[in-house]
Amino acid sequence: MFQKILIANRGEIALSIIRVCKEMGIKTVAVYSTADRDSLPVRFADEAVCIGPPSSNLSYLAIPSIIAAAEVTNSAAIHPGYGFLSENAHFAAICEEYGIKFIGPSAQAIRKMGDKVAARATMRQAGIPTLPGSDALLQSVEEGIALAHAIGFPVLLKATAGGGGKGIKLVVTPEMFQQKWEEARKEAITFCGQEGLYLEKYLEEPRHIEIQVAVDRYGKVMQLFERDCSTQRRHQKLVEEAPSPFMTAALRTAMTDAALKGVASIGYEGVGTIEFLVDKDRNFYFMEMNTRIQVEYPVTEAVTNCNLLRMQIELAAGQPLQEQAASPKGHAIEVRINAEDPFNDFRPSPGKITHVHFPGGQGVIISSHIYAGYVVPPHYDSLLAKIIVRADNRMAAVARMKRVLEELVIEGICTNVPFYLALLEQPSFQQGAITTSYLNDFDFSLLKKSE
Repeated sequence: MFQKILIANRGEIALSIIRVCKEMGIKTVAVYSTADRDSLPVRFADEAVCIGPPSSNLSYLAIPSIIAAAEVTNSAAIHPGYGFLSENAHFAAICEEYGIKFIGPSAQAIRKMGDKVAARATMRQAGIPTLPGSDALLQSVEEGIALAHAIGFPVLLKATAGGGGKGIKLVVTPEMFQQKWEEARKEAITFCGQEGLYLEKYLEEPRHIEIQVAVDRYGKVMQLFERDCSTQRRHQKLVEEAPSPFMTAALRTAMTDAALKGVASIGYEGVGTIEFLVDKDRNFYFMEMNTRIQVEYPVTEAVTNCNLLRMQIELAAGQPLQEQAASPKGHAIEVRINAEDPFNDFRPSPGKITHVHFPGGQGVIISSHIYAGYVVPPHYDSLLAKIIVRADNRMAAVARMKRVLEELVIEGICTNVPFYLALLEQPSFQQGAITTSYLNDFDFSLLKKSE
């Protein structure tokens, strides 16, 4: 097992990794930008190294600075968390070059799945259904329009290196194509560092269901069932739950078999997620693979009693998988609490938090890095906390989440809690009848300001 791990991330996920490492008896190193000097990961890690100014490009994405910090602190491994460098094949390769274990799959596996066009081709070859779309990067607007006519509008323009909902644009008519092309290309460059775009048939009102898997270096595979991530705004996940309320035994078997076939086709090792879109008739189509830990991993932990961060570290250290996870027990729901104003088109709301009260009680898990007096910086993702609840069934979990959010207090900045409280009251959500397009027509006048 590793003696010391450097955490190349910040915020909630960095703190969660530190906690797991402490329980495993592993020393930790936090790297931080000057904007995060007073963060909890810096306080609770065994060591901390400043790697640059607030800009991500000069700190959390600065590979030379992170490698230097790992060498100076004699760290045996680097855990990238999610976001930033977690799916950067170049970074994984450099870690290997310097004799530092990258806690994740090989650079080769990341490359195969990181390029969405290549990933689609790989999965098709493995016999996994994919949506109609381009077989290679689009070279021009004209080529894209011609292909869109061939498969039928509406279509999605997507960044080949995209993630987190960035670089995705819906194109309903040919007249919109040029504008959406420019918008998607600009986002792709800004957020993904690559301008390549591909095209995919737009599936109307699908479910977004993903399969969690883990693979050791000896070829043993563990599937940890599914998560439903259909509650989305602008292609960004907001609510995740396990198991999916749309799932049947036959669909679970078929999707799980496809996911395991997919990871086997690329010689995968580590923890990963295969994401699918599922139509109203329960036909499913491969969308992408995430070769990192997901933001929503705690809902899987809550229903399987598996520790996925610990599993990641153990697999990276060469330890074999244990027995298969038991079938999901109960129901878990996660909501992402963000620093944003739901009454003002979810505009970011950085600033100083003056007061915090986190709820408790049976079946409640809070994963957060904030505290009273913490200043939310404007430079990074606005995630403040993940609230996870578990109960014996879905309706009980929904009721528990409502109680928890009513008790949650974060003052000094705006958060999206009023949105979740309104969402939880909707019959369609309570019945589990949510698709990825549900929020397109959501009545935001239902939101209530806290007194």
